[in-house]
Amino acid sequence: MSAETPHTPPPAESQHGPYEQGTGSLDIYKSYMRSPYLSHKHSSYFQVYTDLFERYRHKELTFVEVGVLDGGSLFMWRDYFGPKARIIGVDLNPGAKRWERDGFEIFIGSQSEPKFWQSLFEAVGPVDIVLDDGGHTFEQQIVTVDSCIPHIREGGLMVVEDTHTSYYEEFGYPTKYSFIEWTKRLIDNINSRAARVKVSELPYNKSIYSISVFQSIVCFSIRPSRCQGSQPTVNQGVSVGAEDYRYEGSSVGTVQGRFKDIADRFPVLRKIAPVKLLWTLIRSRHAAYVNRRSLRRRGRFF
Repeated sequence: MSAETPHTPPPAESQHGPYEQGTGSLDIYKSYMRSPYLSHKHSSYFQVYTDLFERYRHKELTFVEVGVLDGGSLFMWRDYFGPKARIIGVDLNPGAKRWERDGFEIFIGSQSEPKFWQSLFEAVGPVDIVLDDGGHTFEQQIVTVDSCIPHIREGGLMVVEDTHTSYYEEFGYPTKYSFIEWTKRLIDNINSRAARVKVSELPYNKSIYSISVFQSIVCFSIRPSRCQGSQPTVNQGVSVGAEDYRYEGSSVGTVQGRFKDIADRFPVLRKIAPVKLLWTLIRSRHAAYVNRRSLRRRGRFF
């Protein structure tokens, strides 16, 4: 076959297993089955793809997929997104270059190397969606997310799939350095935009507007314009003097009530800085202890 001649695809086979029931009506699944080359996808992914990607179809779009292998998913994405989509594949195997003959852009390099990502984005410019279906190691996933986020357009997505490897012993589980554990830190980071929350100083909360967690898939919504700090507000409505019962009957309410009684009896304690600091610490630790004990008694949350 000459370098100038596109591949002649083998006939696509349509095989439906019982695990595929419920997905057959989805357009992305139909594109998957129409792909002329082999692709491996978990059955739960097609609904997630639909939920995340439907609004991008038939529009100008730059889509990057990490992990090319047999090339089947490249054809799936082109069929699904439509002719306006620019589909880019990333793989470590130089043999993936063969798919350039079919109109795809292919970049060869290691997804765990920031310099590779820098060179890729210098070549292709900003993108709309990055889907990581690469090697699935924690380092590869984390470096990919870190390297790609600055180059994803406003309103774009950074999607990592096969995140179940965070629970596989052969990938290093259990460890605090798994991709899912890192994602939990990014949840802390997003919530640190709130005025009183100072648990994370990572830079991602200036770009990641929200995080959606699905079975084996994590999606980061990139919207820097919406990553604003949050302050309490109050409208100009009239108060009817309603008593605040938010902590009534809860373990936190019991703790707050006890400390409020002490503060009311000895108001001077509120004005002494060291005492105030110690007061806050004791109240916080006591509340945490009471909450933990109360929830463990229920036995179904942890």
